[in-house]
Amino acid sequence: MAHLLGPVGLSETDNAVYLALATTPRGTALDIADSAELPLPAVRRALRTLTAAGLVTTLLARPMRYVVAPPEVSIEALVSRRQQELEGLRAAARELALRLRETPASAESTLVEILEGNDVIQHRLAQMQLGAREEVLIIDAPPYLHGTPVQNDQELIALDRGVRYRSLYHGPALALPGHYAQMMACIELGEEARTLASAPMKMMIVDRRVALMPVSFASAETRTRLLVHAAPLVEGLVMCFEALWDQAAPVLGGQAAAERAATLSERDRQVLSLMAAGLKDQAIARALGVAQRTVVRRIGEMMSTLGADTRFQAGLLAARRGWL
Repeated sequence: MAHLLGPVGLSETDNAVYLALATTPRGTALDIADSAELPLPAVRRALRTLTAAGLVTTLLARPMRYVVAPPEVSIEALVSRRQQELEGLRAAARELALRLRETPASAESTLVEILEGNDVIQHRLAQMQLGAREEVLIIDAPPYLHGTPVQNDQELIALDRGVRYRSLYHGPALALPGHYAQMMACIELGEEARTLASAPMKMMIVDRRVALMPVSFASAETRTRLLVHAAPLVEGLVMCFEALWDQAAPVLGGQAAAERAATLSERDRQVLSLMAAGLKDQAIARALGVAQRTVVRRIGEMMSTLGADTRFQAGLLAARRGWL
C-alpha cells in the first residue's frame, strides 16, 4: 500500500495521512502528525482534502477528531467519480479534436510550419512523442537543441506505452559525454537502434504523418525547425529514413545481445558497436569512459580471435558471427 490513493489523484502526503489515521482511530491532527511523522500544517491540509473526498469524517469534539470512512464504500465511490471524470475528459478530447480538424486555421491545414525558439521546439518535440500511437522514427545527429545530447524523457514514457522507436545515430556523436549511455538506456527499454558513420540529416517522424526537421542540414543553427504535415513530403522523408536504416549497423542490447553474442563480453560488444559507427579509438575510449590503450588492446584481441587483418575485415567477420 505504498501509494494506495495515487490512482485517484491524491498525493503521497494525503496517502500517508490516510494510512496513519487508519491506525489512529479518533485521532486529532496532532496525533496523526506524530504517527505519520509529518509537519502539522501538511497534515491539516491533507485532512481537508481527504474529508472533501469522502474518505475521512470528523467527530464533533474539541479538539476535532477524525475517523476513516468505511474504505469499501468510500474508496469505491471515489473510484466511480474518477471514472466519470475521465470519461468526461475523453469525450471533451474527442470534441476538441473534431473542432481542431474543422478549424481552417488549425496547424493541420498548414503544409509546413516554421517553429522558432528552443522552448517552442522542445514543447513540440514533447507533444509529438506524447501523442504518438504506433511508431517514432528518429535520426539523431548534431547540432543539438541544448548544445549537447540530453535524455529523451518522452521516449521513455512512449516506450512504456508500447510505441515502437527506431533511432539512427550519427556515430561520431556517441563520443559526446553521456550520449552512448543515453542510447543504451533507451535500447534496454525497447528502442531499436542503428548507427551510421555519418548521418547526412536529422529529423523525427511520428506515426508517418508529421515530421520535425531543421531548416538546413548543413547549418549549425538549432533555433529554427520545420514542422511538416503534408503527406507526400512526410512519405518522402520516411523513404529517406528507411534507405539510411538499411545501410546502418544494428546496436544490440540486453537479452538480444546476450543471445547473439554469447561468446562476446559486454565491453567488447560496446567497442564493436562504436567501431561499426565509425568512431576512432580515442573517441571510443571517451564514449565508454576507459583508457585508449584498453580499447586498442580489446580491438587487437578481437581481430586475432576473428582472424582479421584489418578493422574493416573484423567488422565483416563480426557481423557474420552475429556479433553486430
